[in-house]
Order: sequence, then structure tokens, then C-alpha cells
Amino acid sequence: MSRHVATLQNGRQPPTVHDMNTDIVDFRSFYASLLGKLAERSIMAALSSIWSKMPDERLVGLGYALPWLERLGSDAERVFAFMPARQGAVRWPSHGLSTSALVHEDELPLPDAAVDRILMVHALEHAENPEQMLLEAWRVLAPGGRLVIVVPHRRGIWARFEHTPFGTGQPYSRKQLTDLLREANFTPARWADTLHFPPSEKRWLLRMHRLLANAGQHLWPLFAGAIIVEAEKRLYQGVAVTAKRSKRALVPVLAPQGATRGFGPVAGRVRE
Repeated sequence: MSRHVATLQNGRQPPTVHDMNTDIVDFRSFYASLLGKLAERSIMAALSSIWSKMPDERLVGLGYALPWLERLGSDAERVFAFMPARQGAVRWPSHGLSTSALVHEDELPLPDAAVDRILMVHALEHAENPEQMLLEAWRVLAPGGRLVIVVPHRRGIWARFEHTPFGTGQPYSRKQLTDLLREANFTPARWADTLHFPPSEKRWLLRMHRLLANAGQHLWPLFAGAIIVEAEKRLYQGVAVTAKRSKRALVPVLAPQGATRGFGPVAGRVRE
């Protein structure tokens, strides 16, 4: 679990993390189901409420953002679909030249200040190092660039059931997400919440999802299944550099005289 998340709890136990990994097959299967299509529609409505148009922007989707990239990137100059190595990747779009790539989320194959906006969906909650992932997003975003993140809500019911992708990985509260973004030199600007209906697979209940979503949005918005934040890249503060551990070196015990120079008087000692 991330050291940062544990720190945010001020000494309390960090929230439960589901260790089950979700891969590209699971994502495609879920969003092809009726529940997945309703979730996709709900997230799209929430994204549209905070998505400002940037003509000819360079847009990157990181994680599994495919269900929303085509519509949100309709005015973009260029759109890339980056998928973390642990999840796997698929060709996208299905016609024409593919713009999808398998990447390491903390080493994106882009130069500095290369894109205008990044959309993270099913990404941050699965990151091995969320802080480094956000710092890498900061690096590749242009000055004034926007980062839009969709994550499972810690208080939401969706984070408690593993039959959807929102029940895996690390769920976040608004405060946790705000602190994480500020440490990476992002300023949270706009918020939205979504998935106000229960993640039931029963068809009779799914037919009532609109009624349940409207009721949930007004009666218990604090328990939404996912939260969305749009953050802006900050330029007036330095970016923290992660300290790297020195490499270990093993020196043979029977090394010739002089071969251990610089390693101290005792051959065979492990130095850092």
C-alpha cells in the first residue's frame, strides 16, 4: 500500500485495498454488460459536466479510458490510449491507425510538456506508486495542462463489491485525492461524482437505475460510487525528486590486494 495513503489517515488504519488485479479482459467484459453500459453512461454524464472544450488539444487516456476517449476527443488534434503493462492493451481505435500503447505509468513514452490533457480512468487506484504516476503526468503535461481523474469513492458502495472494476484497487476520498494532487503540484479545480445507483446485476433493479441515480444524487451524494476531479498543472513550485537508493556492491572475500580500494578495510562487506 502506498506510504502516502497511510500517512493521510493521521495514524488511523488505511482503507482496505482489494489486491485482485483487473486486466483488459475484465474491463472489456464489464463494459460490454448491461451494468457496465449504465456505468459508462453515468460516468460520461459526470465527465461532460466538468469537461471544458480545448480545440486541437493533444489528449492522452491512461488506464482503461477507451469508452470515453472517442467522444471526449472528437475535437482533439491527436488522441492516444496508454494502457499500463499490468493490465494489458488492445488495439484502439478498431479502424485506421492504432494509437494505443502498452506503457509503464511512471515512465510515459512522451517528451516533456507534450500533451494538453490526460484522462485517467481505472489507473490511479491500481498504481504501485501513485505519487510517481502523478509526477510523470505533471512532466508530460504542457503549462496549464489539465488532468482529469476518475477513481472509486472510498465511501461508495461500488468500492465494496469486486464484481465491478470499481471494487478493485485503492479507493479514495476527496481529501486523500486533494492531498495527493497537491504533492504532485496540481491544483484541484472542479469536482463531480457519479454512480449513484447500486452495482446490482439484477435486471429488474437495473431498469430502475435512472430513478435510483436521481434519488441517490439528491439524497446521499456523499456515497457516490466514483469521484471525478479536474486538476490544473501548477508551475510556480518545484517538483519533488524521489530519492534513489544507492546500488549494493558485493566484494569477493579473496579479492587481490588493492581490488577492494574504496570499499573499506574489510573485504566481503556489502556496501551501499
